[in-house]
Amino acid sequence: MEQRALGRSGLVVSRLGLGTMTWGRDTDEDEAAMQLTAFVDAGGTLVDTADVYADGESERTLGRLLADVVPRSDVLVATKAAGRTAPGPMGRGASRGHLLAALDASLERMGLDHVDLWQLHAWDDVTPIEETLAACDTAVASGRARYVGISNFTGWQTAQAVTWQRAWPGRTPIVSTQVEYSLLQRGIEREVAPAAEALGLGILPWSPLGRGLLTGKYRHSTPTDSRGASAEWQGFIDGLRSATADRVVEAVITAAQGLGTTPLGVALAWLRDRPCVVAPIVGARTAHQLQAALDAEGVRLPPAITTALDDVSAPHFSYPEQPREH
Repeated sequence: MEQRALGRSGLVVSRLGLGTMTWGRDTDEDEAAMQLTAFVDAGGTLVDTADVYADGESERTLGRLLADVVPRSDVLVATKAAGRTAPGPMGRGASRGHLLAALDASLERMGLDHVDLWQLHAWDDVTPIEETLAACDTAVASGRARYVGISNFTGWQTAQAVTWQRAWPGRTPIVSTQVEYSLLQRGIEREVAPAAEALGLGILPWSPLGRGLLTGKYRHSTPTDSRGASAEWQGFIDGLRSATADRVVEAVITAAQGLGTTPLGVALAWLRDRPCVVAPIVGARTAHQLQAALDAEGVRLPPAITTALDDVSAPHFSYPEQPREH
């Protein structure tokens, strides 16, 4: 698997990341072990989790697998903090108190002394950004985190956070942003992606398969064993469904048929080579589903197909993202 630098940093990661949001809930430990083994055997290194995934069980599962199944040295561990992990006003958010306590708890759950990438899971409107970022400095200075990233920040939030860290020598630079990005969700191209490009951040897309829609499995109906059939996930998946989305899915399926590959392969190949994209994070419920993503590593899209997919999925741009001519 190709390896890529994460933004303007020395952290080099595999160009596909393994997401673990289902681990400890929809994916049991044996299945997770098969996923991790297959991923590492294919050359994958970046494994992404968060303290809120399955109420911490995702991190616990990953920690046990790194102790017994795959060597810690073969994996780059990324986790996140800011979500609610305890009751009360200090049980969530990006305050110094919550963030550092959350990082310590993540390390304890995983049985690690450090994570390779620690990400702010969301912007906090209440806590001053300078306090939040000072906690990131502490995490790196203390050795508990090697690099720092952000997740789900808007364009202006991204720019403010990165610029604050650059304003004074010695502050920990932000190297990445993890955001939803796919052929069905290109909203980040208005403000977030240009900010990432200008500021040297690597983009880690989550839900690169359009919440599963781009695989084509929801094309005619909702499989009874799919996440879309569950009460917990139906609304999340339906949130991307539309007549436009249907046209994009059909275009992906047509391209896959012409290239002799899968819709999943087409969707991933389109995304992997977008500006600043480093590693789409693929979350699979089963090892079989993950293998389909690993098998797509060699898919290459001809320029004409890339252009056609660009056109059918193009997001709406207007002022000020697309300035008027004077």
